[in-house]
Amino acid sequence: MDLYYVRYPLINSLSSCRFHVNSNIMSGFNGTKENSHNKARTSPYPGSKVQRSQVPNDKVDWLVEWHDYNPVEYTAVSVLAGPQWADPQITESNFSPKFNEKDGQVERKSQNGLYEVKNGRPRNPAGRTGLVGRGLLGRWGPNHAADPIITRWKRDRSGNKITHPISGKNILQFVAIKRKDCGEWAIPGGMVDPGEKISATLKREFGEEALNSLQKSSAEKRELQEKLQKLFNQEHLVIYKGYVDDPRNTDNAWMETEAVNYHDETGEIMDNLTLEAGDDAGKVKWMDISDKLKLYASHAQFIKSVAEKRDAHWSKDSETGCPG
Repeated sequence: MDLYYVRYPLINSLSSCRFHVNSNIMSGFNGTKENSHNKARTSPYPGSKVQRSQVPNDKVDWLVEWHDYNPVEYTAVSVLAGPQWADPQITESNFSPKFNEKDGQVERKSQNGLYEVKNGRPRNPAGRTGLVGRGLLGRWGPNHAADPIITRWKRDRSGNKITHPISGKNILQFVAIKRKDCGEWAIPGGMVDPGEKISATLKREFGEEALNSLQKSSAEKRELQEKLQKLFNQEHLVIYKGYVDDPRNTDNAWMETEAVNYHDETGEIMDNLTLEAGDDAGKVKWMDISDKLKLYASHAQFIKSVAEKRDAHWSKDSETGCPG
């Protein structure tokens, strides 16, 4: 499913496919101080008319003293209504979350290590956002998602791998979905359910969005599961895990994801699975990987990393490394 399985309200398209993280604390796709933590400071807040307090680049870091910092408080009505996927308000007397650890079935540990808790509220590890509360996010602290990247080699009718005429590298393909909420192409993905292992989330999300598993009969679901088991039991590459610069992030709640690549080397497993859009996906297809891709949010960066790790074609230029 999509943003995300726990039925968070869908939001409009993100304005940029560029992925930025705080270079001091995040690993993965590095950003500079000037361009990191951008989406988490954008206004209006998604799905609302709420304007964040403006946070200049030099005041993002919590270590920089800012006595006049006066963030706006906002938590969406849909979150305050108390759905199953959301925490209570931090002020409720019967709510005592265990931050930085596994709290019952809820994972409150961050992929990026310990985060600070101030006045009973967790602090966004990437810095100030101009907004406190949870916005559209259900959990105080990290809200965990998972993105399965399923790949195969592009082949001709004879079954031979197709190489790019300029780079000379084999062309890789991945399963892409077209999101219903914003119309952009993306990696299938969704929220991790309480108590669910990341590996289970990855398989479930791919089945629901790219194979329409929710609409299958019990017998069809069993058959799908057997075929998917072969794919997801293979060795895999963890492409990224950690904080995501997301427009829903606040000072007290933020998105984190784990993007994992499962590669069908021979293509035989995926040849036996019919792609069919389901749940929050409008369309689904195999998409050639190259620097021409226009994808939702940070997904282009994830895909670029897959191409580099698989030594596949990315661009016509010989240099494919990430900029420093």
